[in-house]
Amino acid sequence: MSGLKNSPFGKRLRGTDEDSPRKGRGRFTPAYGVAPGSTPSLDSRPTTSEGPSSESPERGAHRDYGDRFVPSRDTGDMRTSYHLMDGATPSTPSKSRMIPTESDALKEQANAIFNSILTTEVTPSSPQRPGSPVRPPAASSSTLPTTPTRRRLFAFNSPSRSNPATPSRRLDMPTDEAYSLSPVRAESRHLLESPRRQLRSVCKTPYRVLDAPELADDFYLNLVDWSSTNVLGVGLGACVYLWTAHTAQVSKLCDLGNANDTISSVSWVQKGTSLAVGTLSGRLYIYDGSTLQLIRTYERAHSQRIGALSWNSHILSSGSRDRQIHHRDVREAGSRPIKKSQGHRQEVCGLRWSGDGGPQAATLASGGNDNKVCIWDLRGSKRQGALGTPGRTGNVPGSSSATDDGDVPLWKFHEHTAAVKALAWDPHVSGILATGGGTADKHIRFWNVQNGTMLSQLDTGSQVCNLTWSLTSHEIVSTHGFSSTTAQNQICIWKYPSLDMVASLSGHTHRVLYLAMSPDGETIVTGAGDETLRFWNAFPKKENHEGQRESRLDYGKLIR
Repeated sequence: MSGLKNSPFGKRLRGTDEDSPRKGRGRFTPAYGVAPGSTPSLDSRPTTSEGPSSESPERGAHRDYGDRFVPSRDTGDMRTSYHLMDGATPSTPSKSRMIPTESDALKEQANAIFNSILTTEVTPSSPQRPGSPVRPPAASSSTLPTTPTRRRLFAFNSPSRSNPATPSRRLDMPTDEAYSLSPVRAESRHLLESPRRQLRSVCKTPYRVLDAPELADDFYLNLVDWSSTNVLGVGLGACVYLWTAHTAQVSKLCDLGNANDTISSVSWVQKGTSLAVGTLSGRLYIYDGSTLQLIRTYERAHSQRIGALSWNSHILSSGSRDRQIHHRDVREAGSRPIKKSQGHRQEVCGLRWSGDGGPQAATLASGGNDNKVCIWDLRGSKRQGALGTPGRTGNVPGSSSATDDGDVPLWKFHEHTAAVKALAWDPHVSGILATGGGTADKHIRFWNVQNGTMLSQLDTGSQVCNLTWSLTSHEIVSTHGFSSTTAQNQICIWKYPSLDMVASLSGHTHRVLYLAMSPDGETIVTGAGDETLRFWNAFPKKENHEGQRESRLDYGKLIR
């Protein structure tokens, strides 16, 4: 023991004991930094004591940290770990949600395929899946072992007689998963190799931009329309201009500056050169677009501005701020309307005749600032017992909305929560109507007017200003304005009835309030408060089957 005391280790041990205080304080481990009788501080900053410190400054500044890191797995689960997440998009899409584009459609398609493959690969194997292991049923303790009744000990069968689909002969099949080189199962391979729907490519830039000075930025006006003779009519201030598409020639149709009036709506007849022009003072004019001559004048057509016009052969319907819809036969020289319709409590801002069944069987749709959509049948047909349907009313004699010289609406839809200006009849399916709501609504709704039911609805996230159907494909295009999201002033093309986004076009800096389609159905023109008209190649060309039928090689037509 004396040798241990005189050794260097013993001297260092005695020196440590002499340096530490012996009275009033017990021993403590300097590594913890807290004496037994003291209170630990919640502040991580070093505290200063009035008495002499028992540790050197170097020892007090030294801290020991562990090198072991334990990650937090509170939010880690199978679904979020394998979900395709985009780091650029925020986690709260309600405030910054944009109108979906065709890139979003591709992502949704990829996510759906990935989720299907992930479900197939991760979920436990079922006994019905070929090649999956089958767990034998557990033997019950109450079941006593029995002797097999079959006395034949050996059974010899040829492969041709045996069923290769049985688990015992499964490896005899060359298509078994045991011989596959793919890391995924047969169901996943079949899903990956199956053809997928290809999205149609749409040019994102307009092929022509025209200046339109004094093009009003007013949601309740309709100042652009395209005729069947390929002439575009535009109302600019107090003037109406005609732009011929195939020659790019511009003609001035009229100027109402001398009458201190302003153009509020224009509309071409379905087939012909007649153009109807409505004004803010309630006047209505009929012009011949080919000769630039005035045909009819209705000085007091309405008591307030005429914001909506629509043709049905020789019948012209006009909707006004005075809440009335007047129907006139332009062949007659009289100024009085042949019929009136009143079903809105505020301004009529949208009118659209359907082309189903010809002019005699056409149906009129009207939208108003009272958030209502009315369906009219001027033949006076009634539809009884429809008041029991929530959200819509039918035509019942004696209703309070009837007028002395007009009819009550055939149907009245109440689902929209903002002004309804956008109206469009489906040219491919009879009786289908699309309607779009304003800023507080932001929805496109599809109706079956034959039974008064809503088929589907689409939340666009922004104000719906106009709608029109494609003539070459079963698609619908919508123009937008005010929005609570980051995407505004968009032009969107939707596939019907799936309502998938086909394309999203942008370029206007103001609300896209005006929309018209060329007679061939390939081009759309949009107008906005930025005083520009933009032409877009939105839809594919229509397949021409007439040329094949009228081929000169068809000798069947030459036989008499």
